[in-house]
Amino acid sequence: MMTRFADLIDVADLKLIQPSGNYRVIDTRFDLFDSQKGPAAYLTGHIPGASFAHMNDDLASEISPTSGRHPLPDAGEFMEKLRTWGVSNDSNVVVYDYGNGALAVRLWWMLKFWLGHEQVAVLNGGIAAWTAQGGSMESGRAEVDKGDFSATPDASVVATTDEIARDVEAGEGLHLIDARDAARFRGEVEPIDSVAGHVPGARNLPLGVNLDGDGLWRSPEALRKSWLEFLAEGPENPPVVMCGSGVTACHLVLSARLAGLPAPRLYVGSWSEWIRDENRPVEVEKSD
Repeated sequence: MMTRFADLIDVADLKLIQPSGNYRVIDTRFDLFDSQKGPAAYLTGHIPGASFAHMNDDLASEISPTSGRHPLPDAGEFMEKLRTWGVSNDSNVVVYDYGNGALAVRLWWMLKFWLGHEQVAVLNGGIAAWTAQGGSMESGRAEVDKGDFSATPDASVVATTDEIARDVEAGEGLHLIDARDAARFRGEVEPIDSVAGHVPGARNLPLGVNLDGDGLWRSPEALRKSWLEFLAEGPENPPVVMCGSGVTACHLVLSARLAGLPAPRLYVGSWSEWIRDENRPVEVEKSD
């Protein structure tokens, strides 16, 4: 196993190991408003040897009347897809998206936490950094040998709507952190879901705080300082992170890991599942 696959990998390191070693690269580019944009971009050009994982079709199951927009897929079906992407239990896996990692983190979280596969990293800066630093590209669909990945899902890393609802009703102990941008959290705008606002008692930590001006991840020291300041103002209970549909919230899980802190649990259903029941309370704030 290669220790450089510790959650985040830079383009320079991926270039060094790309020609050899037991690695798999997976492209997760996705557009919520155009589900074919990601696959088209992949076929046009991707990191050599990379497979493609579709957010809706591969990293989530079909939406149900009670689920959010991206419920977890059936574990057995997902592991079969991992095998078709060439992933085995001893594989080093690199996942990437357009740039800031807000999409790739979903697959990173599913592999590392839900399925317990330690050797998976997000490419810092994604395809944008790869091309900016002269990384080679190939078109078409990559052909890979089938892997033999197998694991047992860990339900303990997932927070459920029932659990969140009990905490909200109790009015104490909730340590829910929402990764959506501030205007969406406050309920001033809602471009995606049918209801604006946030879960009562939740606090806002937009994922953009994890990144520098170039869209790359801030240093572990800077992330740790930011996290400790944020956590000091909240309850002592272990945090749970959420977003619109359980995708970008994984960005906060990764940033906590990079900061050397315990990984928060993920509320997979997130806002889009919370608002499925009109009886669940919603909070809206006025901006200053």
